Amino acid sequence: MGCIESLSYEVVLQGASFKECREYIRANCREYRIVEPGFKIFEKPIIGIPPISIGLDGDTITFPFTKPCYGTFLLRVDDSEEAERIRREGKPG
Repeated sequence: MGCIESLSYEVVLQGASFKECREYIRANCREYRIVEPGFKIFEKPIIGIPPISIGLDGDTITFPFTKPCYGTFLLRVDDSEEAERIRREGKPG
């Protein structure tokens, strides 16, 4: 997977801070994992201010993504393989 734009995603928040993304994930996702900046999701490194939270609801992944010149978005994507990898590699929240 080379580009986030090629995914079928839902924008949950637009122009959000990393703190707003983290708070949304912790309040609205059944489980979440903590990752460090540089952790790759869909082969793209996440940039941000730690701790970075990635939310998981079954196969649904909610994560912050920063687009240069556009800001930070909180995105939601369904992908069972990536969700399982994040569960294995991220620290439980």
